[in-house]
Amino acid sequence: AITQASAQVAKTVAVTTGKVANAKSMMIWRPHGNKMFETFSFLPPLSDAEISKQVQYLLNNGWTPCIEFEDSAHAYTDGHGWANMDTSINAGYYDNRYWVMWKLPMYGCQNPDEVIAEINTCIKCFPDCYVRVAGFDNIKQVQCSAFLAHRPASEAACAVDQRQVQG
Repeated sequence: AITQASAQVAKTVAVTTGKVANAKSMMIWRPHGNKMFETFSFLPPLSDAEISKQVQYLLNNGWTPCIEFEDSAHAYTDGHGWANMDTSINAGYYDNRYWVMWKLPMYGCQNPDEVIAEINTCIKCFPDCYVRVAGFDNIKQVQCSAFLAHRPASEAACAVDQRQVQG
């Protein structure tokens, strides 16, 4: 016997975007050269204006900006640490992934331009290093946010349109 509920299920039409039927929309993640660091590292390089907006977000939340840098041999861990975890897919996982701090955290900073100036000085001193900006909460004593501010020219990321390949 068909109940009213099972009859309703039988009448339901599946909703689709039609993309599954389009083979060209099925992409495969490129496993090599797709190093990710922090938030926004999958995007093209951020401009100073875009970095300023992110720093302003840190400041609006009461977080202290901190600039860190590291060379490519140490910035990216692939299977390091006690968990032996591939951090290429876990950008927020920090097992054995500490970077060198540029000066001290910028306590009392109220202007994103101060952070931009320090980022640019760090890049000038260490052009072959990655540079990231972290936001620390001094009350909770934790890092709340971080993003990649500079990727060295020698370590160019895969272009956004080349991060996946068609199968």
